[in-house]
Amino acid sequence: MKTYITGTGLYIPPYSISNEELVESFNQYVDNYNSQYAIEIEAGTREALEPSSAEFIEKVSGIKSRYVMEKSGILDPNVMTPLIPARKLGEELSVMAEMGVDALQQALNEAGIEASDLDGIIVACSNLPRAYPALAIEIQDAIGMVGGFAYDMNVACSAATFGIAQAVGSIKGGLGTKIAVVNVEITTAHLNWRNRDSHFIFGDVATASIIEASDTPKGFEIIDSKLFTQFSTNIKNEYGFLDRGEYLAAEAELYGDLQDPISDKLFLQNGRKVFREVCPKVSELISEHLAENNLPANEVKMMWLHQANINMINLILRSVVGKDADPSITPTVIDEFGNTSSASPVIVFHRFKDQLQSGDLGVMCSFGAGYSIGSVLLRKV
Repeated sequence: MKTYITGTGLYIPPYSISNEELVESFNQYVDNYNSQYAIEIEAGTREALEPSSAEFIEKVSGIKSRYVMEKSGILDPNVMTPLIPARKLGEELSVMAEMGVDALQQALNEAGIEASDLDGIIVACSNLPRAYPALAIEIQDAIGMVGGFAYDMNVACSAATFGIAQAVGSIKGGLGTKIAVVNVEITTAHLNWRNRDSHFIFGDVATASIIEASDTPKGFEIIDSKLFTQFSTNIKNEYGFLDRGEYLAAEAELYGDLQDPISDKLFLQNGRKVFREVCPKVSELISEHLAENNLPANEVKMMWLHQANINMINLILRSVVGKDADPSITPTVIDEFGNTSSASPVIVFHRFKDQLQSGDLGVMCSFGAGYSIGSVLLRKV
């Protein structure tokens, strides 16, 4: 039996933040900071912060807005983080599980199956709410899936394609015939909203895909998967369970400005290095993957790429398909959603998959921290 993506789902958070709103908040923070440290800045012992602009954000990223689970805290210059109330685990559904269940139910409906038909759930994302119990198992319980297995995995922005590959491997290994891959991201909670170079990048979202083995062709056939990883610290988020002990051991002295003692543990990125190092490798991997399956690049009708940066998307398209490639081959949602980490290529797939005709070839590709790159070749039935 072949394997297929037979359904997808997309949960969109209730709030949206425009670049203009974000810049107003950020620039107020900058003014407050420069005023508070005016003496040190004048003396040259502290650097002044630079303001931002909506035009700058769109130029460097292509982002115009992003969806978020909580808005007021992010836009408060004295807070600058989403204020999401805690929920008692076991007594009420966690926020991330609630998002995942919504996206998964949509995917189940599109696939025409019930939660009880699933053999497994893989939650693949960048940011998990806790070490354990697994978010996937919480979703398994909430969705009404009886039996089978569920687990979490993290390959940062590449988690969706890695998750699909794991689902296919599980099916081929005899662990089931129907497996869901869920990507839940509250990336706004790991972001340092005080960092001019990266505060605008991310948004929140959840997606889900149903992977099925079937004798009857349906949806999109999964032709092949190709995965790659290479260690790099150019994209990182070191926030973890050891932080409490590390903080106490260092007596706060190693963390710099005590106004935000964990800022160096939040999302950090060397954007220029990432662009130079990741784009060529992504293009190379996709090209190799196509060649290994005897598929010419000019047969690719659509590439559902990770929505990291509009300039990266354009460069990868030209490198794989050619300098004169039709931009419609790589549809984008980054202007509306921002970067949603693992979920982003699935959003593009979900939004644009129906534009393809039977027999058309497509590539889903993700890339991110690690470095990690995943490519999945798909053909519409």
